[in-house]
Amino acid sequence: MPKAPGRLIDDVVSQVVGEDVLPLVKVLKNKKNVSEFKLASSIRREINLTRNMLYRLYDHNLVSFNRKKDKKKGWYIYYWTFNLKRVKYLTEDLKKKRFERLQERLDREESTQFFSCPTNCIRLSFEQSTDFEYKCPECGQLLQQEDNRKKIEDIRKELLGLQKDLKKKVSG
Repeated sequence: MPKAPGRLIDDVVSQVVGEDVLPLVKVLKNKKNVSEFKLASSIRREINLTRNMLYRLYDHNLVSFNRKKDKKKGWYIYYWTFNLKRVKYLTEDLKKKRFERLQERLDREESTQFFSCPTNCIRLSFEQSTDFEYKCPECGQLLQQEDNRKKIEDIRKELLGLQKDLKKKVSG
């Protein structure tokens, strides 16, 4: 498998596990079977914090490990490897989830009449606006009916782009 670009890896890891794990991934990315103690030392974090990050990565199959018993001390040491192939599948998953959320948002935008504050404090549905008597609950200004055609158009464009991307993966 070709190497995934660094930015893609960073984006996927950030979205799925959290940005705080990026320094660990940078150290682990191109190596195999790295001791958890070496990893903790490399990122200058306590072993418990490092293990927590590794477990979060493991929960998404982004890392695998081998366990070996230390003959002198009698406890197990874990050696970790980053699973680069998994990034590709997670990227696809994230796109599918994004597509679903955008589709839901498009449905809401098309089926709901929105009102917003002239100073952009808040955006409310028709029902919410009537509850507040068409006055902004934040600043008290009169709410104005919103023209959301541009938002709908932008969402459709993004959906189309994601749809093409996802089809490319299936046929490619």
